[in-house]
Amino acid sequence: MKKIKFTKMQGTGNDFILIDAISNDYSYESLKDHINKMCNRNFGIGADGVIFVLKPKSNEADFRMRIFNPDGSEAEMCGNGIRCFAKYVFNKGLAADKNKELVVETLAGLIKPKMIEKGDIIVDMGVPILESEKIPVKAESEKVIDMSHMGTKITCVSMGNPHCVVFVDEIMDRHVFEIGPKLERDRIFPKRTNVEFVRIINEENIQMRVWERGVGETLACGTGTVASVVAAILNHKTRNKVLVQLKGGDLRVEWSGEGKPAYLIGPAEFIFEGVISVK
Repeated sequence: MKKIKFTKMQGTGNDFILIDAISNDYSYESLKDHINKMCNRNFGIGADGVIFVLKPKSNEADFRMRIFNPDGSEAEMCGNGIRCFAKYVFNKGLAADKNKELVVETLAGLIKPKMIEKGDIIVDMGVPILESEKIPVKAESEKVIDMSHMGTKITCVSMGNPHCVVFVDEIMDRHVFEIGPKLERDRIFPKRTNVEFVRIINEENIQMRVWERGVGETLACGTGTVASVVAAILNHKTRNKVLVQLKGGDLRVEWSGEGKPAYLIGPAEFIFEGVISVK
């Protein structure tokens, strides 16, 4: 049996198991068969995903993040996960200067989180991708904005991972648990998609629930939060600074428009640390 040190963290209820693969001789390859059990809430630690803290491959980055869903699939990026990642490396002393903006290598590119007031983390999430081919989503139009599909209207955005945003008058369970899984695996999404259901409260506040690709419903989704605000702005439903109400708490998003980076602002908190034995 091999003993693995871990830290449990959460960002607006989206919880993760963080594993330091810099200070310890751990690798994804040696642990990949255990990810599902580690995330299991009855027989394991319980989490929405496992995050590995790694040395960067690029000279431009300070760290590298790999994140895996409970089903073993690897996600390109995670907005709540990157905030937990940043808080972890700052508090563990892996990053010496807490006032410094980090550069983190992900499958979605270089992401830049920074600690701000009250311990919140602001993340430069990069420029939202709107081109259908790059999201990817199969569509005749160059962009998918308010497009009719499966009896509803969808707007598609990539934040390094694909998102399908649906605006509704009231968010109901049937949206999340019936329409969400169908859209996730719909034929127009070759890499599947995350699905967000959004209610507009006013020009500065929205409510969102999410069906995450490879996970199911979670209490929050950082990239989905940003994608939802981007979609709302593209559809002329909100202003450029929006508070997003999620089941796990509130996040803030700022986006100045096409070609500009989007910023995600919110908390990240430690839950507990421990050791798990794996074969």
